[in-house]
Amino acid sequence: MPKEITFTAARLVRDVPAAEIRIDDALIAVSSLMASVVTARRDTDGVPATRGHATIQRLVKAQMALVDVSGDILRVHGDLVDIGRETGGYDLHECPATAEGDATPLASAA
Repeated sequence: MPKEITFTAARLVRDVPAAEIRIDDALIAVSSLMASVVTARRDTDGVPATRGHATIQRLVKAQMALVDVSGDILRVHGDLVDIGRETGGYDLHECPATAEGDATPLASAA
């Protein structure tokens, strides 16, 4: 296998899971923000429920966008695995569980 394919494959093995993790992190952050906004609206005296409704709708829209992005990246991941099998002759049974580097596995985050 040519070196450029080996380097490209190694970069993808690192970058695809890293993107998946970052999207999940963004979804968690938006979800936490949603909880904070709803809690603040509920716990602040004198604020009518209608006051924060548009903000909450925007957060829901952002969450759904991230869920859509996550699904697209998962499909890209599957496509790249198929391309790797076809082009590189890889016999891939599993993708890396997590990206190397600054990613923190969920088990250690709890």
